[in-house]
Amino acid sequence: MLGYLQFNSNAALQAINKEFFKIIYLKKNAKVVVDFAEIECKSNTLFFINGNRFFKIIDGNSFVEGLMLHYDADFYCVKIHDKEVSCDGILFNNVFEIPYIPLSEVDSIVIENIFSEVKAEIQNGGLASEEMHRILLVNLIIKSTRIFTKENTGKWEEKYKDNVNFLRNFSQLVEQHFYSKESVSDYAELLNISPKNLNKKIVALSNKPPNQIIKDRIVLEAKRLLAHTDLTSKEIAYKLGYEDDAYFTRFFSNQVALSPIQFRKSYQI
Repeated sequence: MLGYLQFNSNAALQAINKEFFKIIYLKKNAKVVVDFAEIECKSNTLFFINGNRFFKIIDGNSFVEGLMLHYDADFYCVKIHDKEVSCDGILFNNVFEIPYIPLSEVDSIVIENIFSEVKAEIQNGGLASEEMHRILLVNLIIKSTRIFTKENTGKWEEKYKDNVNFLRNFSQLVEQHFYSKESVSDYAELLNISPKNLNKKIVALSNKPPNQIIKDRIVLEAKRLLAHTDLTSKEIAYKLGYEDDAYFTRFFSNQVALSPIQFRKSYQI
């Protein structure tokens, strides 16, 4: 089922199952941490948090008012329904950036109205209530995808606007395969393109070579596991597909300038 939560504290947020997909609406001036990035909401903002992302309101803020919808993949699977809404690789499973949307006043009203409809439907129920929940969720995701795509497409030169789907496909593939595929040629084969052309396209659109994007995704997952689990460095290396934990330690240290153990200690401090 689809869940609705009005919150004003981290305690309420953390009580929700970490495996759930979450759509979080925060009023302006809130400050949050998403994974390891600090974000200040200069306007009302929507965040899209899949199960493995870490989300927290920064302590010390003044009163923070927020709304959240949460659901699991059994209720609505992003990958299965991607053709309907085209959000996978944009709002969820985006390896290029943290998916969040600063909203205009007009867009805020639209989004708040959908949250209100969800709340009313959950409270009142009725015939085909679960299907109505799903319809409202799809409505929110579609409107959010349109806003996000419009805002981000505007950042690219005119000649690159037709490559939005290519970026999405690459993002989806990296999210799906980073545990087992580390080379650019692996992804080039999946996209039916030469490694040279893949590199040229991704650099032009994101200012980063695909090789670095793949490495960044592996490092992000390693950081999450170091910061939020008790797994040893060797266990994390194995989980990420590295049979040689010494090689993994060198790789992580080169990317972060800290060893896995040093990173864990610094994060805890």
